[in-house]
Amino acid sequence: MNAISENPLLTVVVPVYNEEQALPSFASCLIELCQAKGWMTIFVNDGSCDHTRQILDHLSSSQNVRVVHHKVNRGYGGALKTGIRYVTTPYLVTMDGDGQHRQEDIERIFKFARENDADMVVGKREGKDLSSIYRAIGKSLIRTFTRILMPLPIKDLNSGFKFYRTDLAQRYITVCPDSMAFSDVITLVFLYERNLVMEYPIRISTRTMGQSTISILTAFETVIQVLNATVIFNPLRVFLPISIVCILAGLGWGIPIILLGRGVSVGAMLAIVTGLLFFVLGLLASQLSAIRMERLRDLPGMDHSTNLDS
Repeated sequence: MNAISENPLLTVVVPVYNEEQALPSFASCLIELCQAKGWMTIFVNDGSCDHTRQILDHLSSSQNVRVVHHKVNRGYGGALKTGIRYVTTPYLVTMDGDGQHRQEDIERIFKFARENDADMVVGKREGKDLSSIYRAIGKSLIRTFTRILMPLPIKDLNSGFKFYRTDLAQRYITVCPDSMAFSDVITLVFLYERNLVMEYPIRISTRTMGQSTISILTAFETVIQVLNATVIFNPLRVFLPISIVCILAGLGWGIPIILLGRGVSVGAMLAIVTGLLFFVLGLLASQLSAIRMERLRDLPGMDHSTNLDS
């Protein structure tokens, strides 16, 4: 076990997958910064098939650094969840392992979070959009869909650069996916649970080495996960509009037929009954959601002696 600083306050968690080109310079600078500040650093190698493992193993001898290896690729969210489970400090910051996030923003977001007693701070990417057109479309799709389901005070929902209170993050990751949608869903969980979620402006650098694994398909997967999270935490937001539309459609269809003396339309009755069924399903889902969230709030703190992948 490496020597660690006495009572460190912050851990920086970095998920890594096939980043052998960007990792050496990025990781060395990050470790140097964290050592100077007395912070911990956790790298999670998510089953990389290049030389990422060897690079991280070489860095693992550094003070205040922990390296965790997944035997197989679990996904971006799966890597973050593993890293978060290993954190023993009161606060943590997550950042991507491709070197695009600027390390000087770690101290800034940490200071901002503590000054405002925030439970989560999302690093809002500002400046020129460095994404490809496909990624830009995907991000726009996610933001639009999510705002339809829930009014959000957060603009950059899927930013990978975030500050967390560790106890809350370790509790909430149990309901988050292992995919790229992790960043969106865990932010929604913090918001649904009425935690203080804020944004802080950060800047990102252009990726100069390695290749992104994000595609337009990632956006569609994220939309599905956001919809799933909404059904879990606020099901009436989904079921109630469908119920109202079905009932109004049934009434709009059936009333003119009744007024014309043609009796009751089977199609109109079907639409109304379908609307009522969706309403009842929404009520049942709300009760299940309340039970689920109550259990989530009662979860004990992480047992850091638990045997995880190494």
